Amino acid sequence: MSTQVATRENKALAPMSVKALFAKDEVKSKFQEMMGKRAASFITSVLQITSQNEMLATADPVSIYQSAAVAATLDLPLNNNLGFAYIVPYNSKQKDGSWKVVAQFQIGAKGFKQLALRSGQFLKINDTDVREGELKKHNRLTGEIEFEWIQDAKERLVRPIIGYASYFELLNGFEKTYYMTVDELKDHGLRFSQTFKKGFGLWKDDFDGMARKTVIKLNLSKNAPLSVDMQKAVVADQAVVKDAETEDVEYVDNDEPDMAITIEDIQELYELKKAALTKDEQEAARRIIDNKETASYHKLHKLLTSK
Repeated sequence: MSTQVATRENKALAPMSVKALFAKDEVKSKFQEMMGKRAASFITSVLQITSQNEMLATADPVSIYQSAAVAATLDLPLNNNLGFAYIVPYNSKQKDGSWKVVAQFQIGAKGFKQLALRSGQFLKINDTDVREGELKKHNRLTGEIEFEWIQDAKERLVRPIIGYASYFELLNGFEKTYYMTVDELKDHGLRFSQTFKKGFGLWKDDFDGMARKTVIKLNLSKNAPLSVDMQKAVVADQAVVKDAETEDVEYVDNDEPDMAITIEDIQELYELKKAALTKDEQEAARRIIDNKETASYHKLHKLLTSK
């Protein structure tokens, strides 16, 4: 479905309630195509989480539909108790100055781990908080990180949390640990979430969950091979989805995706992948890198990781 078709469809569906929209035959058929016999129960879960959240119940129904479509495409259940993926409301300021509640798609730490394991390339993947006294060595040049874990559970729980770490090992033996301090994570949250700056939202209400998700997501997006589903997940996470099929998204809580891609990341990836690029792609990549067009980093990153 093209973006123009999706836009016309969105306008046609906009006046409907969430329940009425998901009762339409074409919507049911769409989810049946993606999920088969599980479509009915999936739609029921979407209606349940919508009705149980007072603010989400007032959100634009089409934005809820598009977020649900991404979750269905990734085969991630929408159940807040499971922690794989969420649809959350966001009060978005419109161009005319008015306000509109829209649905924002978010993936949890378990969702990213599930997608990684499903790719068939990972042997292990995990995350943890890091307590005072457990970080023994962090060589920022080589990336080597050494921990000494406190084995006594009671003793460990009374120690303050100083950071969070994620780890994965691929079937080919490659392994990577990614660590961020609590202060670094708070700065990251403030950079990528306007709601956190204002003192509310998931970063405020569930800092532990967002911190774990962040170290997993950044470790995967920076260091791991990204499957097609993982690329889609990274782009759609924390976005209002305009079209699930074309990956047309808007980052209403910030103007860029929560990927923290640096110019160093882009340059390194470009050198590894430039031989696989067409002449036009190479020229576009060089322009983005040379001019430091930060707004285009995530699109270039997606292109390079697909090669």
